[in-house]
Amino acid sequence: MPSRAYLSLGSNVGDRQGNLRGAIDRLSALGEVSAVWSFYETEPVEFIDQPWFLNCAVALTTAHPPRLLLDALLAIEQSMGRRRTQLKGPRTIDLDILLYGDKVVHEPGLTIPHPALAERRFVLEPLVEIAPDLIHPVLRKTMRQLRDELPAGQTVRRLEAGPRDGKS
Repeated sequence: MPSRAYLSLGSNVGDRQGNLRGAIDRLSALGEVSAVWSFYETEPVEFIDQPWFLNCAVALTTAHPPRLLLDALLAIEQSMGRRRTQLKGPRTIDLDILLYGDKVVHEPGLTIPHPALAERRFVLEPLVEIAPDLIHPVLRKTMRQLRDELPAGQTVRRLEAGPRDGKS
């Protein structure tokens, strides 16, 4: 039975917009990309000595269970040139599972909801745009509430150019 997963996409190496669009195109092989809105330019966090990111959020209706979805996302990253040479470092593409239906998963290498979801403006701003009333299955708050509770900080700028309604 298909489930709706929410993913975060990010890129800060090369053609950032092209990288996001390419990843969105490849996600269609995993299910139906049903919501993609704006791209956001975001300053790096944690490891800050690197180029700014372009981020977006995607709703994906998929029959892949969480572990297989993660494996498929990692394969997309690798096929697009992602090399994990530095923790939190620059990357051509980064694909993260934020939420998978109302599932809570704690397995080696896979935690859903994403453990940093409620702390990252660069994730919540795009997610609020596509699913503001979506409820975090552990914190029992909407994505809008989580975003509004964030302290001031990290710069996140919405860009006009971005895919809409799953069209890239």
